[in-house]
Amino acid sequence: MAKAKSKASDKTKSRGGYPPERRMVIDEKHTIGGYCSARPEQRRTFGANVSPGRERAIFVHEKKWVSGTRLNYYFFDRRDDGEWLLMNNGRQRFFSWVGGESQKRVVRKAFKVWKEIGIGLDFAEVDNREDAELRIGFMRDDGAWSYIGRDILNQGKNQRTMNFGWNLTGADGLDTALHEIGHTLGMPHEHQNPNAGIVWDEDEVYRRLAEPPNEWSREDTFHNIIRKIVPDTVVGSDWDRDSIMHYSFRAGMILVPEEFRTGPLIPAPGLSARDTAWVSQTYPEISDEDIAEMKVFKSHCVTLGPGEQFNSSFTPVETRRYSIATFGPTDMVLTLFEKTSDGEQFIGGDDDSGEERNAKLVLRLVKGRTYLIRARQFYSWDRGEAAVMAY
Repeated sequence: MAKAKSKASDKTKSRGGYPPERRMVIDEKHTIGGYCSARPEQRRTFGANVSPGRERAIFVHEKKWVSGTRLNYYFFDRRDDGEWLLMNNGRQRFFSWVGGESQKRVVRKAFKVWKEIGIGLDFAEVDNREDAELRIGFMRDDGAWSYIGRDILNQGKNQRTMNFGWNLTGADGLDTALHEIGHTLGMPHEHQNPNAGIVWDEDEVYRRLAEPPNEWSREDTFHNIIRKIVPDTVVGSDWDRDSIMHYSFRAGMILVPEEFRTGPLIPAPGLSARDTAWVSQTYPEISDEDIAEMKVFKSHCVTLGPGEQFNSSFTPVETRRYSIATFGPTDMVLTLFEKTSDGEQFIGGDDDSGEERNAKLVLRLVKGRTYLIRARQFYSWDRGEAAVMAY
């Protein structure tokens, strides 16, 4: 079973997903479509004053969300949601981003599966794209893809951050949805883990991925298969061949481990134990005991390791503009949420990583309302010591 899929030719588009002759036979029991064509990560460059160790720490954590975040998702629903493409016959054709209710149910179920692990993220479907961080389309034959983690925040409100390019109601549809949400949570492709030790038969990989149903260029195949993830971005040291983020591969595409020269690599369906452990460690639940009470002009001194987080609540005693800031030699992302009857609403955020300054928010806050301040550390020059204050 495949974990995700990719792009088919415009000439073979069908209403029910990939027709049988365009599906990839892994072995006599497993037949899949193409692969997930992940969007390139938007990797920053830093000045000469940023040390290699600091760079590595930022790359590991910068795509991740702050625990406690509610990610709102939206399904494109207007008749003009889509795009015009030039076909092989020279004519233009409109491809809709709108999906059917049966497709949406699979995606909703996938969000529920991730949430039920017990993580410090929440997911909520919204009717207005302006309120959504995740905007999901169902453009046929555009493959399955998602931007990685917080990269989705750099996409326009009328643009997709995730797409499903075929019918999700088949046997592997839920795994496909789980895989793309995994990308949104900040997870890369597991088969590109530099610690996996995979040695590819590169000529065979390029040949097979150029065939239907993928029809990838060498550039696409290199980016999604052969290229190794930058070691600086990998958390952990082992290879999880059952990860939801792992592709299936036919026999002969892999030279090492040798067992896959003559047999296929088929990840088990669903989330693996290590997928669950990763997301639980990356996004721990926040209990009431974890939340400190912030008082105006009273700094909170904190000691945090890489990826750890400070959580506090703040209830202003007067309505005015407040500054909320971090202090100390650290790289942090600082966020502010407001507690409402509809849940926690994101108000603002600032990321000072890689810069010679501290994170700071200046916002008008209302007397008597409750706000949640969350600061996640990427890197510290000292012992992880920093401070957070509202004033």
